[in-house]
Amino acid sequence: MSKYLVIVESPSKAKTINKYLGKDYDVLATVGHIKNLPESKFGVDIENDYEPDFETIKGKDKVIKEIRSHSKKSEIVYIATDPDREGEAIAIDISDEIEDITKDVKRILFEEITKSGVKRAMGKPTVINKNLVNSQTARRVMDRILGYKVSPFLWKTFYYGLSAGRVQSVALKLICERESEIDNFEPKEYWSIDGIFSKPSGGTKQFSAKLYKINADIIKYNGEDPRIKNIEEAHKILEDLKDNKFKIIDIQTREVKRNPQPPFTTSMLQQAASTRLGFSPKKTMMLAQKLYEGVEIKKGEGNIGLITYMRTDSTRISPEAVKSAREFIAKNYGEEYVPETPNIFSRKSRNAQEAHEAIRPADINIRPEDIKKLDKNLHSLYTLIWNRFIASQMEKARINQKTVLIKALSPKGNITDYIFKATGSEILFHGFMQVYREMAEDLSNNKNNENGNENILPELSVDDFLKAISLSKNQHFTNPPPRYTESSLIKQLDSLGIGRPSTYALIVSTVIDRKYVELNERKLFGTKLGIAVNKILSEYFPDVINFEFTANMEEELDTIANGDSSYKKVLDNFYKPFIKDYQEAESKVKEIKQSLIEKTDILCPECGDKTNAKMLKKWGRNGLFLTCERYPKCKASMNDEDVNTVQEKAEGVICDKCGAGMILRIGRFGKFFGCSNYPKCSGTKPFTLGIKCPKCNEGDISLKMTKNKRIFYGCTKYPDCNFITNYEPIIKECKKCGNNYLEKKKDKEGNYYLQCPSCKAKYEIET
Repeated sequence: MSKYLVIVESPSKAKTINKYLGKDYDVLATVGHIKNLPESKFGVDIENDYEPDFETIKGKDKVIKEIRSHSKKSEIVYIATDPDREGEAIAIDISDEIEDITKDVKRILFEEITKSGVKRAMGKPTVINKNLVNSQTARRVMDRILGYKVSPFLWKTFYYGLSAGRVQSVALKLICERESEIDNFEPKEYWSIDGIFSKPSGGTKQFSAKLYKINADIIKYNGEDPRIKNIEEAHKILEDLKDNKFKIIDIQTREVKRNPQPPFTTSMLQQAASTRLGFSPKKTMMLAQKLYEGVEIKKGEGNIGLITYMRTDSTRISPEAVKSAREFIAKNYGEEYVPETPNIFSRKSRNAQEAHEAIRPADINIRPEDIKKLDKNLHSLYTLIWNRFIASQMEKARINQKTVLIKALSPKGNITDYIFKATGSEILFHGFMQVYREMAEDLSNNKNNENGNENILPELSVDDFLKAISLSKNQHFTNPPPRYTESSLIKQLDSLGIGRPSTYALIVSTVIDRKYVELNERKLFGTKLGIAVNKILSEYFPDVINFEFTANMEEELDTIANGDSSYKKVLDNFYKPFIKDYQEAESKVKEIKQSLIEKTDILCPECGDKTNAKMLKKWGRNGLFLTCERYPKCKASMNDEDVNTVQEKAEGVICDKCGAGMILRIGRFGKFFGCSNYPKCSGTKPFTLGIKCPKCNEGDISLKMTKNKRIFYGCTKYPDCNFITNYEPIIKECKKCGNNYLEKKKDKEGNYYLQCPSCKAKYEIET
């Protein structure tokens, strides 16, 4: 048995650390938490100062037994769980389990899993921070109180199985409010006048300019009150400009500097990885965890940690890392790329903590090209982190910006009331942009210019006359606010001070997993369920499900961590307004449930002809559905999505059992025809597209649905015929290979086309 025991959370992290520490150390992994609040009961004693009742997690008895066994035989036990509040909470649980065995327990914080990083941390042992533990416990208790009370409230008002979270509900509120803004947005029409100009000789490069002023008023193309409001005004301007000459009246040139961005915090990394790599926050954090814990670069040499700890809201960089970066930049890019003094960044986030460093490479000399053999996604994320960090310590970029004002002259030479503006820019010194260029605003977005310059203007002088090659009017409409993406939602949460670095990815994935939000083409859409749940929570829990209260709670949790407030005081500040809202909501459960029932004008398909009974729209475990208002006397029901077609009798479709007409219905696995005499007659037929199966030419193609509600198409002769496709089949022969059907697909822009499943030939859809 080794002299010393080191306890971490992750087995891969344990493997990497063990390699650095040597034979005198045993390294064990807890594989996450060993204790948690109980699953089957509340687990918080409100009356006893919110005392939590933590229990050993099922399956962790073996882990605890192994830790105790090793602790008995070790001179010193080092608890090296993650260097954050959650890691501190795990540390105290481990300490409690071994306090009767050994008193020599030390806390170790590994900011990076490298040889030097591990040795440095082992040389600076500390003790478990009880304030951080209390802060994390308060967070867990808050979440338990709200979830344990509000989730059953949602079961009573909507249906069993729904759940609510303290921070997730606020994230849902953001998404639903944006959905409402978009729904209520009324676009305004506006027009722009664009010109292409050159010198009269035609020997110079052409350049573009936009109408900038009419009279003395600047045109607000995207403003609340666009200057050119309709086609009549735009047409009049073009008529006024006909046969005009154009003269340069002013040229302004100035050099501007662009500062490098700070190294990544957790939220910044998630945003950049989403925008630039297409990674979900959850995927980003999973990959970052692997880079932090250690990966094998060269076979046989073991794992090495590639980045510092990835859950942080700090932009601080250690002096050693700054020195290393500056030396690397000077050697590989030149002294001119090294700023005179190191770049220092401050966080604007209201709850930013400076306990950790920003996310950076653990060893700047391990370049992205050195680890190309790694998993492609790991390599991409490491490249992003490496580039951002190097750029953060480089010199500013210098850009020459030129603005040219052009006035229209009437045929008689008089100056008119129209002024055009042309802008151009040229990079004088790339600076940090040599390494890292921002996606949204970088000048390198101009794909026609390899140097990253934008609309370079030719040599021009004041009083030069210009020729208008073309003048055009273009229609536009003001746009509603954009829907949140995973990236922009995290940015908004971060700016509001809601949530912590360790929670952002979970917040986003939770609202999606709960079916409150749908992710479609990387945009977040509030579902009918999400919008309805948000409406009820916002209305009946206004004191706690709001942005300011949730952000203030984060600040109050920080006061526990800083030792400025107590566990009980902060939980009192949360619990008292919450329980007031909760008791009020509980007293109105029946009223709320009734308010969610909507009576429709749709006749019941089973008894409506005789009783004139209408269908009611209600919430059930599969979402919105319609049920007869005479329930339980009539048990007719249907899904909300097919209201417009389900109520209509299908022409020419007769029940084989009783001869009655059939009705188009929807069940667990998609549309089908059901007998109109149901429940007296249970006859059914599959719903088909009205085309023969291209494989057997006997059965019909039927639209079907899996248990996970994924649509596919198959033959009604199944299992005799196993034809199946995820795309709608179109009976049309491929001109290239002769295949007897094509598939209808959609491209990234949302345009439909046909493609042969055999030779992949593409065809436009004939209109």
